Amino acid sequence: MAIDIQREAGSGIEVSERGKDAQGNTLMLDRRLFMQLLAFGNCPDPGRIVDMLAEKAPAGVLALYLDLNDPYGLGLLTGHEDPDFFVTGLRELLHTPPFRELSPKPALTMFGRTYSIGYETDLESTLLTRPVEKVTNLDLPWAIWYPLRRAGAFERLSADEQRTVLMEHGGIGRAYGRAGLGTDIRLASHGLDVNDNDFTVALLGPELAPLSKIVERMRKTKQTSLYLQSLGPFFIGKALWQKRS
Repeated sequence: MAIDIQREAGSGIEVSERGKDAQGNTLMLDRRLFMQLLAFGNCPDPGRIVDMLAEKAPAGVLALYLDLNDPYGLGLLTGHEDPDFFVTGLRELLHTPPFRELSPKPALTMFGRTYSIGYETDLESTLLTRPVEKVTNLDLPWAIWYPLRRAGAFERLSADEQRTVLMEHGGIGRAYGRAGLGTDIRLASHGLDVNDNDFTVALLGPELAPLSKIVERMRKTKQTSLYLQSLGPFFIGKALWQKRS
């Protein structure tokens, strides 16, 4: 049962995510999912990690990836509503073998929170349910994760100009999604990223080539070609283990 609530923000500061119901009324939900990707090297036997996760993975552990660009590399994806999870339950997991025997790669760490853009009709699905369903979908094993930072020039555009730029960019992703070639997850990383990135993005799909094509197509959009300050680094992986619902 959704717990979206409709209320007036009044004169106070409002941190809830917003959407709209079928009648155009504002929906608000003060919940979101925090997601983190951690990368590791020095893992000659990923099967040991899989066995451990199958036996005692905390509820917030979502997927384990084989790193395409490192034959000894892994990526661990986690998600939780409570950020304390990342410094308690997850931290404890990573301090036990075989995780503590691996070599962390901090340069590939990514962290962000789910968010709404104001038009979603089901905030609970947008913010909490759908991202987990995507990363645990056995039919979407390939993943490209990357952070990005917009240039200041984008923030100086009018709201209408920003909307036009984003619609061009988003249209490519929607077209690939309708074709069953890929889907995405968008996370806000403001103040949560050591490199001051604005967003973390994941492209997920059944095959890797279409995901690469999405990145290639988006290079030509105004957002990427004119209004991005930085993009990457990229983590490319294939799921070796995914949480079972």
